[in-house]
Amino acid sequence: MRDLYYDQLDAIVDELVSMTRAVRTAVGQATQALLTGDAELAEQVISDDAVIDLARERVEDRSFELLALQQPVAGDLRMLVAGLRMVGELERMGDLSVHIAKVARLRVPALAVPQEIEPTIRRMAEVAEHMVDSVADVIADRDVDAAHELEQADDEMDQLRRSSFRLLLGEDWTHGVEPAVDVALLGRYYERIADHAVSLARRVVYLVTGESPTVDA
Repeated sequence: MRDLYYDQLDAIVDELVSMTRAVRTAVGQATQALLTGDAELAEQVISDDAVIDLARERVEDRSFELLALQQPVAGDLRMLVAGLRMVGELERMGDLSVHIAKVARLRVPALAVPQEIEPTIRRMAEVAEHMVDSVADVIADRDVDAAHELEQADDEMDQLRRSSFRLLLGEDWTHGVEPAVDVALLGRYYERIADHAVSLARRVVYLVTGESPTVDA
């Protein structure tokens, strides 16, 4: 009976890792749709978000069942509590990818991102994707050191966000209000994905150490 219990706990962790990989795919595809004006790919990101939502429901159902029937304590209880919080954050990261895809779809056949700010947005996307990738490994391996390293990547994201605002507010910006709003929103979406990645990593630190680091997201 206890073997089944631990198998169920492992299945929840596996589901969290799988969700994180799905979010990574969504971020990458949404970015590709954004930078290439690929409406079909944008639609795919939007429709595939249901997969992440269903995964959240499965993790919640399994977690509540274990809480009710097994009454876990100590580390197992921490894992279930952390997992319930993590699935909500992963779902929101998927939603942010959908928002990026919707900006891309809205501007087709044009591109939402003007050429001079494209390198900044591209780098924000690369940082976000790297952070989501790292979170998957942090969850799978319960790697506290790797969790702490994500803070540095988040610092770069914050710098890129400030850089994008300087471009938008500079005298050389000639694209008007609508593209400026798009770029401001896109910067916010990538920044929030990064924030959630940091929050997820901090929850892993809590899971491993029992300490409760400050969670911003």
